[in-house]
Amino acid sequence: MNDEFIAELLDAPDAQLIIDRVQTALNDEKKRRNEFYEWLQDDVKAEFINGKVVMHSPVKRRHLRSSKLLANLLHNFVDSQDLGEVDTEKALIVLTRNDYEPDICFWRKEVADEFTDDTMKHPAPDLVVEILSKSTAKRDRGIKYEDYAAHGVREYWLVDATRQTVEQFQLDEDFMAFDAVGNFHINDTITALTVPGFTIPIRAIFEPEANRAALRALLGD
Repeated sequence: MNDEFIAELLDAPDAQLIIDRVQTALNDEKKRRNEFYEWLQDDVKAEFINGKVVMHSPVKRRHLRSSKLLANLLHNFVDSQDLGEVDTEKALIVLTRNDYEPDICFWRKEVADEFTDDTMKHPAPDLVVEILSKSTAKRDRGIKYEDYAAHGVREYWLVDATRQTVEQFQLDEDFMAFDAVGNFHINDTITALTVPGFTIPIRAIFEPEANRAALRALLGD
């Protein structure tokens, strides 16, 4: 939390009243969050953000294609190297206040080995990928961007399936904030910072033929 904000709050004569009101609101939010867990179903993609349930609308084919192509590369590479776990769409990421279902996420092996068949609430991943759409871009660049960094997500990708670009961010652990690594275009190559050895052409995220070639290269076939 911003130290300046805390100092301003403590200087206010009604600081305790403000804190009490916030605590009451957070207690009510916690109750609604538990109700969200009980309501959430396998066939529903929804998130709990700042006290509200956010439902996800159906996405366009290019969004689905980009997500599947990137997940295909990442999952097969991680599995072949026994590096950890990759999940898509329905893995619930439980942070201090909010719950998210990223498009793609990766946990290193020592974290993933703690998961069981009954695990529903997952810790912050090492890598989160969000595929941008009109309905989600503001959150992906706003509350999620800040929340993921604050909770130690070490790497964040924003994939724009329309422009065929990938923005890559790396966690600055001193400030718990993301630093931009680069904005990659269709003819570029990107290297994951949290998945050792995972380097792919950007084109492979958007074109099936390039994806197949990239997969063969990753697996050494």
